[in-house]
Amino acid sequence: MSDGLQPLNVNRNVLRELVSGLSDGIVLLDPDGTISWANSAALRMHRISTIEELGGDAAGYRQAFTLRYRNNHLLAEGEYPIERLLKGETVDEVTVEISPAADLDLIWVHTVRSLIIADAGARLDVLALIIRDETPLFEAEERFERAFNANPAPGLICRLDDLRFIRVNQGFVEMTNYAKEDVIGKTVDDIGLFANCDSGEDALAKLAEGRLIRQREALIPLPAGGDRLVIIAGEPIAVGEEPCMLFTFADLDARRKAQNALRQSEERFSKSFRLSPAPAAISRLDDFVFTEVNDAFVVLSGYSLEEIVGKTASELRLWGDVAARRAMERKLIDNTPLRDEAMRMKQKNGGNADCLVSAERVEINDQQCVIWSLQDVTERMRSEAELVEAIESVMADTSWFSRSIVDRLATLRQVSDGKVPSAQLLDLSDREREILALICRGQSDAEMSETLHLSRNTIRNHVASLYAKIGVNRRSAAVIWARERGFTGMSAIPKGRKPK
Repeated sequence: MSDGLQPLNVNRNVLRELVSGLSDGIVLLDPDGTISWANSAALRMHRISTIEELGGDAAGYRQAFTLRYRNNHLLAEGEYPIERLLKGETVDEVTVEISPAADLDLIWVHTVRSLIIADAGARLDVLALIIRDETPLFEAEERFERAFNANPAPGLICRLDDLRFIRVNQGFVEMTNYAKEDVIGKTVDDIGLFANCDSGEDALAKLAEGRLIRQREALIPLPAGGDRLVIIAGEPIAVGEEPCMLFTFADLDARRKAQNALRQSEERFSKSFRLSPAPAAISRLDDFVFTEVNDAFVVLSGYSLEEIVGKTASELRLWGDVAARRAMERKLIDNTPLRDEAMRMKQKNGGNADCLVSAERVEINDQQCVIWSLQDVTERMRSEAELVEAIESVMADTSWFSRSIVDRLATLRQVSDGKVPSAQLLDLSDREREILALICRGQSDAEMSETLHLSRNTIRNHVASLYAKIGVNRRSAAVIWARERGFTGMSAIPKGRKPK
């Protein structure tokens, strides 16, 4: 009997020597179900340090460890790989989740297969479970699944063998308004992923070969109609050891809408700029070269469009006051907008046009530019000048005007001059009030000299001082200034000095 058993013991020892250093876990069983030996890899995969912690036999193993399928269903009694092996079944690559019975929150993943070795007499000699620890792989896949589903960037995964989608994330759902169930199980052609893509045939060829698909633009059909502009790229990956293709998307639809809105805005601006009755022009900021002018600007300046575009105001000698032109340009370089700057334009035909110039910096096609807007006030300035001249003529003698008429004329003159007197009656000295009173009476310098018993030079000095204080430069203006304030001059003339 001992002679018959000696070869069996030798064979087991040899087997243990061979498998002890393998990276796969090996658990050896006796035909009666006893766990007779396990290598260090098998102990490490069960997170234990001694063979006794495996439970001793199949029943003890079930009590020590809880096994579930990947769908989270518990393995029923008799379905544990160790139990199936003892029943004589072949265990072929079964993947299970395993937890210690004392801590079900601790989970790792094993792929298990069986091996039966018989002795020369066809009697069962060794039953072996070969275990591969798939925990790192499945943890990586779970991390990928979580990252894929949580990624706001749209994504799809399709199997390469049938080109059907097996994963779709929330980013793709939100981008396209597809429901997940409307995508899972559909093919690339069903969704029309490359149907509206200039290089769609090339992409489909690479997909069939499982090759990298580089970024390209495509229009994805939407379930409610219409399409969405995207950049799509594909990268080969393995999901559950199945060859797949991961598609990622960059949504360009917002950019397309922005470009359309920008184009429409530019068209509206171009039309309003071109058809505006107010003269307008656009120049570059860096050199003030005109790039565009409207029809009203052409008419006002007298130059043709071809003569203006590509030239500066300096080259055209457009503005009579060179210093004022340079001051305007400095303001714009300093990003100070211009508002109603009074300038005189030198027209091509030799004439002049009085203008109010407004300008502001803008960015057009990524270039800093200036938009110029002009208001031709030539006729208005001429009319105002004529009106002021007429007012001054009649104001030379205002004694016969009613107070209301004088006030109205004074208001008109103030508006035309754009000046506001800086002094008031109370600011005048007694002598200045006397001089103003005599001016209002229409006296000349000689008559005022006789009335006040002062030399003519002294009278002239007092008149000049009065003009400077009240902000005028002629007698008629001084009279208007006085009448505006209800000053007639009678109370200001000393007794005994009544005008003749």
